[in-house]
This record gives sequence, C-alpha cells and structure tokens, in this order.
Amino acid sequence: MSPTGGRHFLQIPGPTNVPDRVLRAMSAPTIDHRGPEFAQLTQALLPALGPVFGTTGPVVIYPSSGTGAWEAALANTLSPGDRVLIGETGQFSTLWAELAGRIGVQVEVIPGDWRHGVDPAAVGERLAADTEHAIKAVCVVHNETSTGVTSRVPDVRAAIDTAGHPALLLVDTISSLASIDYRHDEWRVDVTVAGSQKGLMLPPGLGFNAVSEKALAASRSAGLPRSYWDWAPILEANARGFFPYTPATNLLYGLREALAMLAEEGLPAVFARHQRHAAATRAAVRAWGLEVWCADEREHSGSLTAVLLPTGHDADEVRRIILERFDMSLGSGLGRLAGTVFRIGHLGHFNDLTLAGTLSGVQMGLQLAGVPIKPGGIDAALDHLRDAG
Repeated sequence: MSPTGGRHFLQIPGPTNVPDRVLRAMSAPTIDHRGPEFAQLTQALLPALGPVFGTTGPVVIYPSSGTGAWEAALANTLSPGDRVLIGETGQFSTLWAELAGRIGVQVEVIPGDWRHGVDPAAVGERLAADTEHAIKAVCVVHNETSTGVTSRVPDVRAAIDTAGHPALLLVDTISSLASIDYRHDEWRVDVTVAGSQKGLMLPPGLGFNAVSEKALAASRSAGLPRSYWDWAPILEANARGFFPYTPATNLLYGLREALAMLAEEGLPAVFARHQRHAAATRAAVRAWGLEVWCADEREHSGSLTAVLLPTGHDADEVRRIILERFDMSLGSGLGRLAGTVFRIGHLGHFNDLTLAGTLSGVQMGLQLAGVPIKPGGIDAALDHLRDAG
C-alpha cells in the first residue's frame, strides 16, 4: 500500500469509527471491579442503556462478540430439541441458524433471496399451521449486515399475534441498534441481541441481551446448558452494581461516553441522520447507473448500502483499488454475494463531509477499476444532503 497522509477511512459496516471522546474515556485507569466506584459506574450505566433499546426492562452485558449474544439469547430461552423459525435474509441469518443447530435446537428456515427482509406473511402462515405450538421462537435479523436490508419487525410481531402463537420473538440488532429506529418494548420483542462495535461507536468486545418478562419466565424452565451466558447470576450481581465475571471495565467507560453522545444528539435525530445519509448514498449509486442490492423500498438500511456491480466486474478488485489508492476500507460481499457486491458503511460516528469523502473515493475507485458508470453520483448525493439538511 502506498503511504498516505490523513486518517484511514473505515467505511465497512462495523466495526465503525470510534469517536475521540470515547477513545479518551477508555484510556482512563482500570479500577477495582469489586469496589464501590465500579458499582456506581454499573448502576448509572445500566439504566442509560434502556432508551437505546427502547426498553424499561433489563439489559444484560457480556464481554463478548455479537455471536456470543446470539448464543445467550437461545441458551437462556430454549431446551434441547426445541424448534425455532428463522427467516433467511443473508449471511448473518444463516450463521445464526447454524449456531442454533450446533447447540441442540431444531431450525426451520423460511427461504429468502437475500434481497428482501423476513416475509411477515410467511411467518404468519407457518405459525398458523403450527397448531401444536412446536415452534418456540421466531428469530429475525433486523438489519442484515451482509445485504443492507432491514426487516420490518413490527409486521413480524403483528403476524405472530394474528396467528395467536406463543412463540418468543428474538431479534438481532447488531447493525441497527443506535442507527435505525428500534423499539424493544413497543414491538414486544422478547430478546434483543446487540454488539458494541457498530451504532454504539465502540470497539468490538461487548454483547447485549435486552430481555422481556416473557423471556425471563422462559429462562426459568429452559433446558439448554448454560453457565457463562446464564442471565440469572448476571442480573443478581447487577442489582448490586457488579458482574459475576471480570467485566470489560474500559469498554464500559467507553459505553458510558457513547451513551452520553447519543443522548446529547437525541435518538430521533440519530435515526434521521442515518436515514438521510443512506438516502444520499442510494442517490449516488443510482446516478452512477449501478444497482442497490436491497429490492424493497420499505427495507433500505440506514446503516449500510450494498452495491451490485455489473456482470464481469469484481467487487473485491474495486475494494482493493480503493484501499490502495485512497486508504479507504469498504465491506466485502459475504457468502453467496462474494465478489458481486461491495458494502458502504454509513453508520455510527459519521457526518455529511465524511459521506462526501467516502462517495468520492468510491466513484474514483469504480472509474479506476473500469466499471462503466456515469459521473453524476457525487452531485446527486450532495444535492440530497443540501436539500434534506
């Protein structure tokens, strides 16, 4: 890679850029995680998490990746042999299904084309046919990071209700929390799964479960083996301001600062900012004459945009050129989309000029890679940013 000045542009859909405020907060000395100062940190931090999830209920924090939070959601609510229903929306829904199978859960997948979110009608039809209530949970990836498609969780909730089915609703918000409007309590989600490294503007290392009363009740009789992931000892320790394991203390400092930043901006403004940047990105892609991967106007992601290249052009080659020439990282195509799409992350600590710079690098990279595009993408994005400001 040629040496360059300036900062690296990290425009993958996570991990995202960590604000200087958060970095400074994490640089504080580590304290005794059994002492009174740490208890004060925890007792202030946990209530501040609730509004980001849209809940007044408990939020469990793990030193883990989002994958760990997936496993925790399943292990605390299900028993060996239980059946779950998962809508196939992309690579991460596929991985969640594989994880469920490995820990002893029977998985039924609603097939999808990766260009649409979970089909609420298909969920409702399957649950209505399940008259013996063998399906114990419905798993939905709210924002599919591999495709830039956002499933309509309220519509899935409505489909479950219309079917009169008691299944739990488990939702992955790893790339949507603090970026796309989300309401755990209002949408009656039972377990919301999240991670620290995307909309929360932190490095990787924290996983979260927001938990409903129904999910807590299910956990008391669930039979899947669990120890590290068990909610009960964590919630018991949290009540005193502590954890039953060594917590990621300095990440918690960063989380406190990130939550303060979100509160200062206001969550409605955060969501509107993400939608505005997403719309400007799509305007650029379409002005270039390229195709946005998401096929349903209702399901465009506010966190990222996946761009489909014309046949015969390699998305990974475009990404390589952009990295080497302009020191910018874009997301690769995952699973069946490898080499056919690249992903532009526009979430977290992000503003208009960051987007303008990002799209300039993309346009130049596409041209250098010989992808046939029209030159008007940047103007289309800037027009949108100016007029929608």
